[in-house]
This record gives sequence, structure tokens and C-alpha cells, in this order.
Amino acid sequence: MLLLLIPIIEILGIWMVGSWLGVGWTVFLMLATSVIGFLMARSQGRQAWQVFMLQVNNREVPTGTAIDGVCILLAGFLLIAPGFVTDLVGFILLVPFTRNYVRAFLTHTFHKMMASGKFIVIKR
Repeated sequence: MLLLLIPIIEILGIWMVGSWLGVGWTVFLMLATSVIGFLMARSQGRQAWQVFMLQVNNREVPTGTAIDGVCILLAGFLLIAPGFVTDLVGFILLVPFTRNYVRAFLTHTFHKMMASGKFIVIKR
């Protein structure tokens, strides 16, 4: 259901922005956020993912740095995706102030999962 809802919301958002700013500016904004997302994902993603997976596979709670890196990587991928809703979520993950709240939530969730034994370890 969610996989169908997200594209519908994105199309609606693109249509609304397009009717407000015009087609040219809408396309420009979508391309600009895609380029920003690509550059971020390429430069920071691989190293952050390796640190995160190392900590998870060692059954350690991921540190703030690793979670920040994964948030930045996810933000990059969301910014690459066409649409303004995914861009909004991507920028929330990108901005340090809002990312601090996401990091606190994820750290709390990881602690609870590890304490309950529901933490899934991915082995290569």
C-alpha cells in the first residue's frame, strides 16, 4: 500500500509545485536536488555504510557517527529520487539539527531491539 501511496503523493506534489512555479523551475528544482543527492551519496555513503555494518555485525549498537553517516547516505538517495516529498525527508536527514532527533530515535530503537534479542545481524 505504501509503495503505491508514495508515487501518488510525489506526483501530486510535483503537480502542485509545477502549477505554482511553472514547469521550467519545477524541472530545475528536481534536477538540482538530484545532483545534490548524487554528490552526497557518492562522497559519504560507502564509508558510512561500512562503519555501520561493522558495528552491527559485531553486535554493537551503532554509534552516532555511523548513524549520521547512514542518515546522510539515505538523504542522498532520497534527494536523487524525483519528487518533492522524498526531497523534504532527505533534507530533514541532511540538516544536523533535525538529524539529531532522528539519530536519538534510532539509537533508542537499536538499544531496545538489542535488549529484547530482536536485532537482526546481516552476515556477508
